[in-house]
Amino acid sequence: MRSWSVPDVPSLSDLGLGVGPAVMIFDTAANGTTPTDPEGSARLYVCGITPYDATHMGHAATYLTFDLLQRAWRDRGLDVHYTQNVTDVDDPLLERALVTGVEWSELAEREIQLFREDMTALRIIPPANYIGAVESINLVVDLIDRLDTAGAVYPVDDDLYFDVHADDAFGTVSGFDEEMMLRIFPERGGDPDRAGKKDPLDCLLWQAERPNEPSWETRLGRGRPGWHIECTAIALHHLGETFDVQGGGSDLVFPHHEMSASEARVATGEPFARAYVHAGMVGFEGEKMSKSKGNLVLVSKLRADGRDPMAIRLALLAHHYRSDWEWFGDEITAAEAQLARWRAAVARKMAPSGHAVLDSIRTALADDLDAPAALAAVDAWAADDTAGDPQAGRTVRTAIDALLGVAL
Repeated sequence: MRSWSVPDVPSLSDLGLGVGPAVMIFDTAANGTTPTDPEGSARLYVCGITPYDATHMGHAATYLTFDLLQRAWRDRGLDVHYTQNVTDVDDPLLERALVTGVEWSELAEREIQLFREDMTALRIIPPANYIGAVESINLVVDLIDRLDTAGAVYPVDDDLYFDVHADDAFGTVSGFDEEMMLRIFPERGGDPDRAGKKDPLDCLLWQAERPNEPSWETRLGRGRPGWHIECTAIALHHLGETFDVQGGGSDLVFPHHEMSASEARVATGEPFARAYVHAGMVGFEGEKMSKSKGNLVLVSKLRADGRDPMAIRLALLAHHYRSDWEWFGDEITAAEAQLARWRAAVARKMAPSGHAVLDSIRTALADDLDAPAALAAVDAWAADDTAGDPQAGRTVRTAIDALLGVAL
């Protein structure tokens, strides 16, 4: 599947501005910060969209989080191998297509293209591998065969399920007890009450063909992949058995990331990811942001209304990635004013030295991607009217571009 265009990211080291420090990141599985400083290259997997509506602020905040991580890694001198999926066939997509009267594949392609345009506008570094579920069916079938060989697969009617108790480490990603898992599972696509399952928490690997639903002919029979196995298969194929960071929104901690990790461990005998990193949820004026409530704040709508994409990016950067927060109408207005101040500041002929600002941004991002601290450092520099360095504006502009992704 085609990704989106790559923004021009300045190399600070090539400009004689050194390299950044090692990045500390909060690992959900460890319940604490951990260094993520691999030797030479870094491997990242971030769960992508199910393309049944456009990019809202929650989506944008998540992908911006891992854009910051990529930028900090690159500034460290690492090569980054980034993979992201697209769940381009799944129940929510099929349900939306039925309601709207649009062919499911047409709906998926339309929303994927809009997502590409939003990511380009926000200057999000794209994945090297942007992979759809439909194009990965053979990978899924191969992985199910490996799980079956390990004794972790069983049938329920014509469907295939994963036995979560085949993995002794099941539950270690989320840290949730069984009571919490059983409460959350049905809210996030699980089917704990299905008759014939060995355990309520066992998850669907392969769904046999249903009337009037898309399916593909495979050696497992006609059908389509379950949700979790899709990401497991794509990540293992493109990143190898153990990669550096598995990322996504906090709503993916369980069951999605828990199940994916268990499937991978059973298939390979190795850990799936070294760290599990999750972005917080974005609400709207005290409510959950959702299509059903009609309160989605869409990147495309803000752009269509003439909002500068860099102001949208700044509005997102104002919140620490792990925080749950609310979008209010003044978020974008404040970000536009901040963007104007920054652009005026870097245009000054003389300004305070920019090297301290660069150091502050690097330090902030290395400390669990603390974007608000980085923004505060730039704000303080922009407000300082001391004249001293004719190159300061260029240094700060380049640092903001390379590390925060904001083009001034």
